[in-house]
Amino acid sequence: MQTQNQSRPGPDLEEINEKLRKDVLRALEPYGARPVAELSDMAGTERTKWLFWNLHERLDEIRKMEPTLIGQVMTTQLTVCDGQSMWSEKCKLEKRLELSCKWHLQLSYIAFQSEQLHEIGDGWINLAIGDEPPGHPSLKPGQKAYLDADHSLYPNQLFLDGWISEGVWQEIKPQLYSSNPACRTDIVILDNYLFPVRRGNEFVSGPAGSIGITNIEFRNFSHPTERRLTRREPRQRS
Repeated sequence: MQTQNQSRPGPDLEEINEKLRKDVLRALEPYGARPVAELSDMAGTERTKWLFWNLHERLDEIRKMEPTLIGQVMTTQLTVCDGQSMWSEKCKLEKRLELSCKWHLQLSYIAFQSEQLHEIGDGWINLAIGDEPPGHPSLKPGQKAYLDADHSLYPNQLFLDGWISEGVWQEIKPQLYSSNPACRTDIVILDNYLFPVRRGNEFVSGPAGSIGITNIEFRNFSHPTERRLTRREPRQRS
């Protein structure tokens, strides 16, 4: 993965990043160019490629279907380090939350007043916990994370790297550690907080072909079927 810089890249670096992005999208195009009606016939990995290509190449069109990413948390791991940071020369307390999850894509079909849920595969969520953005991953001000699917060891899985505040962690911790087998937690990312990392979107950063994220929701359920019964409130687009 590329090392991202908080400052705006120079013209040469912009050209390199754009070339890398186009190379990634060229490989995804055979899947992304397929019509939405074929999603039900695709495998999860093919749906992932369809989603990434359309968010980069047809953002306005796909947003009409209000694509929502839902990560069902399966396992949780908290890592606490006290000492020299891996990402700077400072000595401090660092906390990271790793979540394995099953990702789904929810699309709204306004003409039919219906929603459809598509499984898009397994993945990992890696979140730094703190009251300020971490040294790694390097994100732009106001950015919470990025989503990537091009991992050298696990090419068929989705990876979300980002951060949450200590306050959010204290809110979600009891549910994540609940011994009640009926309890569950979903990570939800609404469509108007998804932005392709590309030229013109300098407010998000990430590897070539990735998706920048500016807001992350945690939804806790006391019964495993509740998510299917929950519909979104109408919202103003940013």
